[in-house]
Amino acid sequence: MTGTWPTALPSTIVGSLPRPSWLATPGEVFTSWRLDGPELAEGQDDAVVLAVADQHDAGLDIITDGEQRRRHYIWGFCEGLTGFHFSRLVKISARGGRYRAQTPAPRVTAPVRRPRPVMLNALRFLKARTNRPVKVNLPGPMTITDSVADECYGSRRRLAFELAKLLNDEAIELAEAGCDIVQFDEPCFNIYLDEVEEWGISALEEAAHGVRAAGALTAVHICYGYGIPAVLAWKNSNTDWSHYHHTLPLLEDSNIDQISVECAASGVDPSVLGLAPSKDLMVGVIDVGTEDAETAEDAAGRIRTALRYVRPEHLYPCTDCGLMPRSRRSARGKMRALVEGANIVRAELM
Repeated sequence: MTGTWPTALPSTIVGSLPRPSWLATPGEVFTSWRLDGPELAEGQDDAVVLAVADQHDAGLDIITDGEQRRRHYIWGFCEGLTGFHFSRLVKISARGGRYRAQTPAPRVTAPVRRPRPVMLNALRFLKARTNRPVKVNLPGPMTITDSVADECYGSRRRLAFELAKLLNDEAIELAEAGCDIVQFDEPCFNIYLDEVEEWGISALEEAAHGVRAAGALTAVHICYGYGIPAVLAWKNSNTDWSHYHHTLPLLEDSNIDQISVECAASGVDPSVLGLAPSKDLMVGVIDVGTEDAETAEDAAGRIRTALRYVRPEHLYPCTDCGLMPRSRRSARGKMRALVEGANIVRAELM
């Protein structure tokens, strides 16, 4: 690993931060850029600099680029592959229809290939602007598969494993270039429980194979979605929060090093954290669905609860999901609360 972090309670965010209004419309999950050509590249660089500065100011231990170069957390990687057509999006049922009936999706019309690294230059730009450990997010193979209209492979499983190979190539190159943590985002792991067991874990392991040997830890982020109205409406009516009881035991036996679990704004019983005792757990102690920032004591109380089930050296206080839909003021306040809460509990452990 190229960076170092505290032996107990290192703080981090899932990945995304709000985009500046001059770069994209604030809060849009599927956004369009407000700049073009060289101006877009310069604007994305500037947005990353701001995102890093906000994380430094908050005191986070592990830094991301805020996903400022991505129109969407999945499309940002897929747009660097061949075989995808983004020129004419189609509507599909994704996430089992949990949050909305139809979702815009690119089409897979030919075998998917990765002609060149997708996130490598972004990693280099990030590392040049921080001396703290860095994390890069990639969409997981199951979640990509669930987010596209397949007109080529005819099998979710087949497409997922093809994507896993490309993700693995990308992850290993990122690790070799000094990335400390490669995180795969797999919110679908809280939806398609049978498929997760049948092939989802295996596809994720394929994506992570050899990454640790190349120099980076691997993580998987499993949440209940961004803090946007459609997701919040589902959360307010949901009564079944047992999904982690299925996925955490499977991941405990996997090659993944870290697991992200949403605990702040969900109805998840925190005792489920005890089902993955050998893994590092990024435990969500910050609710990403509200503009109001938590207090440091709010975060500290949630961290103390997690410590009933997770050893301090395995606990990474985190956000539930990405902060992209929030205002910059809100995101800054929530990151400060996260860091200050972790500091409070870290001092109690000494």
